[in-house]
Amino acid sequence: MKNTINNGGTKLILLHPYIQKQGSSTRLYWLIAAVSIFAIASLLTFIYTRESFITTTTSVATTSITTVATTLDHHILPKSVAKALMYYAANTNSSDHMSHTDIKQVSDVIRQCPSPCNFLVFGLTPETLLWNALNHRGRTVFIDENRYYAAYIEEKHPEIEAYDVQYTTKISELHELVTSVREQARNECRPVQNLLFSECKIGLNDLPNQLYELDWDIILVDGPRGYWPEGPGRMSAIFTAGVLARSKKGGNRKTHVFVHDYKREVERVSSEEFLCKENLVKSSKDLLAHYMVERVVDDGGSHQFCRTAKAKAKRRAA
Repeated sequence: MKNTINNGGTKLILLHPYIQKQGSSTRLYWLIAAVSIFAIASLLTFIYTRESFITTTTSVATTSITTVATTLDHHILPKSVAKALMYYAANTNSSDHMSHTDIKQVSDVIRQCPSPCNFLVFGLTPETLLWNALNHRGRTVFIDENRYYAAYIEEKHPEIEAYDVQYTTKISELHELVTSVREQARNECRPVQNLLFSECKIGLNDLPNQLYELDWDIILVDGPRGYWPEGPGRMSAIFTAGVLARSKKGGNRKTHVFVHDYKREVERVSSEEFLCKENLVKSSKDLLAHYMVERVVDDGGSHQFCRTAKAKAKRRAA
């Protein structure tokens, strides 16, 4: 409200104070209301965002745990292991399978082998599926004398990698073959060489080319057959294992070599000649011998298999 006073031609306009205060109070109320609404909206937004974050985090964590659990389950018991267990359950009465003690020796080494592990097995045996399953995510290769059985195993179990090889040796020739290797140790039967190009009678030179280039971590000799004089025996397999272990170019400098049926003459004599007593880790009361053969990097060790043979050669030279 305003009043006009006319005094001598001068006009005076008066503004009542209470009107001015009333306008200021109204603006203040609107300001407080706006600030309050903004604060409430911000609080609600924060609460919603926090709950959404917690929900998302929980969901991601749950998914991660589930994924890890699934991966661990797959690592602990893959399908191939289950197949192997079922296979053994159906063959517990087999007379030619390994004992539990011997199986555990090989299994313990496989478990400690850096991944991916290269595992070479001479012989298709009742343990074939087990070895392939235990070396999960590694490479396991089987060598057998029977091409028909190797083809049958690969057809029935596509996950198995098997090759056949023709052995030209006979058990009755054991000592003759050992003597021949000693005489040719500086030529065709050297401890360090690529057997693909070797003419050594006891060596295997007709395996797939790629197998000579692999750095084998574990070699198991459980074949070929060796229980009658005209049988091929395991001289060639043991000799080949010794050469492959000494000739490797990379990987672990030592190769675990297992020989089954060690108590038989062919296996024992061949192992002592080509794998050497100084490399023997353990010979179980059952039928398994465990050697650790180191690769040879100097020329001095490329012509003799064992240190005892080197010492004898030095004495003869002196």
